Amino acid sequence: MAEESNCRIEVSIPKQSLQLFHQEKLLFEAPVSTAANGIGFAEGSYQTPTGHFLIRERIGEGAPLFTSFKGRMPLKVWQGEESDDAILTRILWLDGLDPENSNTYRRYVYFHGTHAEDLIGQPASHGCIRLKNADMLRLFDLTPLFSRVEIFG
Repeated sequence: MAEESNCRIEVSIPKQSLQLFHQEKLLFEAPVSTAANGIGFAEGSYQTPTGHFLIRERIGEGAPLFTSFKGRMPLKVWQGEESDDAILTRILWLDGLDPENSNTYRRYVYFHGTHAEDLIGQPASHGCIRLKNADMLRLFDLTPLFSRVEIFG
């Protein structure tokens, strides 16, 4: 395994919030949106998993704000098209470290920007952790590969 980062992200599902720490110092915090379907680990459940994770992939570096991704590939800058779950700006792809969340990477659970910024602060996602696009850009810039993540239920 690659070298572990000094950064740690904590997500509180009850508070719909994220905090990023570097060597125990709070660097960044933002509201988020976790799954409308609640907490869970099953594939196809559209639920947000809890537990311990690593950032396994960082996708979209250098892409313009509001870049739309399909299959983790940048398509175009989002222009307000209808969508039920647009993945915008950047992707931080999670890999589960606990037995119950070990399928997280295969479930394609990410931190990502969203077209539905008005829903940030309430459960509304399909399992991922959504952020406002400006917040996602900042989180991406501050978060190295293999940073630890803990999601609390």
